[in-house]
Order: sequence, then C-alpha cells, then structure tokens
Amino acid sequence: MKITIDQDACIASGQCVLSSPKVFDQRDTDGIVVLLQDSPEAVLQENVHEAARICPAQAIELTLS
Repeated sequence: MKITIDQDACIASGQCVLSSPKVFDQRDTDGIVVLLQDSPEAVLQENVHEAARICPAQAIELTLS
C-alpha cells in the first residue's frame, strides 16, 4: 500500500490521526495532515483504510500494490 496526501484538500479535521496515529499527524501551525509513513506495514493498513474512508475532504489516496 502506498499513501498519498493532498494537503491542499485537507481541512484539518484530524480524523486520520485519530484512526491511525502511527501513520498520520497534524502540523502544529494549522492542523494540516502530515504523513509519517507512506508505505505502512500490514498491521496498520486496516486503520489506514478507515482513515481514508472517513476523511471528510477525501484528501487521502491509497494505491494498493
């Protein structure tokens, strides 16, 4: 799995961080998502799928390998 973030689309809701804090974080200045891992290990992938599903801005794109 490869994760791509559209920071321009992100509205800083923080749902991704709540779903998968080992993969996503937020900038202190404006809350925009920061990607900690662009290819997470298998054990984290279910939470990453959930984060992408619930993102209100649909700013998380997943590419399956």
